[in-house]
Amino acid sequence: MIIHEPQWTQVRTPQLGAHVSIAGGLPRAIDRGVATGCDALQIFTKSSGQWRARPLTDTEAMRFRERAAETGIGPIFAHASYLINLASPDTTLRKRSMTALADELDRADRLGLSGVILHPGAYTSSSEREGIQRIADGVGDVLAQRRGGVAELLLEHTAGQGTVLGHRFEQLQSMIDAQDDSRDVGICLDTCHLVGAGYDIITDHGYQQVFAQFDEVIGLGRLKVFHLNDSKKPLGSRLDRHEHIGRGSIGVEPFRRLLQDQRFAGLPMVLETPKTSRTGNRMSASTDADPMDLKNLTVLKGLLGSNRPPQTPRPRT
Repeated sequence: MIIHEPQWTQVRTPQLGAHVSIAGGLPRAIDRGVATGCDALQIFTKSSGQWRARPLTDTEAMRFRERAAETGIGPIFAHASYLINLASPDTTLRKRSMTALADELDRADRLGLSGVILHPGAYTSSSEREGIQRIADGVGDVLAQRRGGVAELLLEHTAGQGTVLGHRFEQLQSMIDAQDDSRDVGICLDTCHLVGAGYDIITDHGYQQVFAQFDEVIGLGRLKVFHLNDSKKPLGSRLDRHEHIGRGSIGVEPFRRLLQDQRFAGLPMVLETPKTSRTGNRMSASTDADPMDLKNLTVLKGLLGSNRPPQTPRPRT
């Protein structure tokens, strides 16, 4: 199998960033990224908890592209709605999920985004095998209908809670192998999810084994972006509970190891750590950086070339 090398490999260090709000309009997300000191960025292009999407106007899309070009932020990814479940045995829900995924990819293309990150889905009342097949078929059908699309579809590795699929590398590869043309399908790895699913990236030996296994099963060339999150829960918990960098069961050193790993030099690495609690219209319209994003990025940037543990952020109480 021939796998293309990851984008952005010409960059010497990872492209650090965060998931930021689109409150007040999509172009404001770029301004929040600038205020936060992001190189890369992740956004929702619509409400993550609703099926209906506010129409994306040509003016808004053009302004978003212009702000991205002016600031040099990139790559930028969209995270697909959490409602999408391609593995569902419910025919109506699955059809709705496929329509929503196609719309997510179309919106990403209009905004000039690099990719759309998708949680593969949960098989609920059916079986793992059937769920994987439904995901593979759904991905294939959606991609077949958008041959001229640019944005990649990135399957996110999951923690494996309940019947959620994609928590084993072999499951993700089965979804990819089923595609007639898999060049538009990549992988997003989440550090919290890896630990939740039982992949030991905490110890040095475990870290080396995990990525050797990933390379053997899927291939490092398929990896396009990391989500950087500590985990509130221990190794193998099968729970997806994000924590601030260095404040959970992963700790600081594994993030230093990851950031300094030359195999991943140039890959985007995006925070999905908890945000500062904000209320009121003034805060939602603000383009100021979230204080906790600033603190978590400061920790990560301090690990790029340092051998000393930096001070880790403490959430507000």
